[in-house]
Amino acid sequence: MYEDFHATDPITGQEYHGLFQYLMTGIATRHSDTVDVKFLVNGTGVWVGLPHPAWVEFKLRTGQTITDRMAVDLAGLYLKHAIESGLGVDLEPEDRGDWADPLNPNPVTVHMQRSTPWMDLTVEETLALCAEMGWLGEAAPPPPPTAQAWRAVPAAEDGETAAPAR
Repeated sequence: MYEDFHATDPITGQEYHGLFQYLMTGIATRHSDTVDVKFLVNGTGVWVGLPHPAWVEFKLRTGQTITDRMAVDLAGLYLKHAIESGLGVDLEPEDRGDWADPLNPNPVTVHMQRSTPWMDLTVEETLALCAEMGWLGEAAPPPPPTAQAWRAVPAAEDGETAAPAR
């Protein structure tokens, strides 16, 4: 669904093409508790880190597991929203130190070739995307205009902050 998408930045009018490349567990490469999904956005590598605790929370709420295919859709949807909201996707090269890409046969040059900004999502952001996809059985919220809006916690009817449902 979102492994190959097109989006337009509303501020610049620039067209973007996102294409899924691969996913891997982040703990092996960068010691993070995530599943990292790589997309090529206009030919440049962009990573979205989906937190492992979101898999647990999703399983508690639905009784189902998030599959690799679903992870790709969640990351692609996040990138599409980031572009279409004007939040954007940083495609500038960044030196991330001596991190070695296991799929690059020449790790010596990996830091010079990589343009891989990391976008690590929170559990709440990941579950909001799941709801938008209709996987939580809840009404999907409209896409937020900024990343901060993804972190909003719904208010309870009595005006108090609601705890996440389990």
